Amino acid sequence: QVLLVESGGGSVQAGGSLTLSCKYSAVTTPINHMGWFRQAPNHEREPVATIYLSNGMTTYHWAVEGRFTVSRDSTKSALNLQMNSLELEDTAMYFCATARWAGDPMNPDTYDTWGQGTQVTVSS
Repeated sequence: QVLLVESGGGSVQAGGSLTLSCKYSAVTTPINHMGWFRQAPNHEREPVATIYLSNGMTTYHWAVEGRFTVSRDSTKSALNLQMNSLELEDTAMYFCATARWAGDPMNPDTYDTWGQGTQVTVSS
């Protein structure tokens, strides 16, 4: 089973930037797509950004489009999330996930492996 380890979270002031990284290992079956999700207290887990490994096609939640960039570094077996112009509403636990089978990449139910998460806190 794929192992996912997120890093890069922390505290930042509004308007600042952070880069999250998700290292993946123990990949025994092909990964179809990967994604970043987030969950704030008393909120449901929501998609942030996803990427298809076959062609690099990305999808973003409307709330982060233009501010966040998802990318894959195959040489380091990592999925990165560059977050710029951070807002208070971006405060959440951020999770990395992988999916072996095709499906709606913005639907968390299509993912079969999840990391433990990394906390992002944006303050004013």
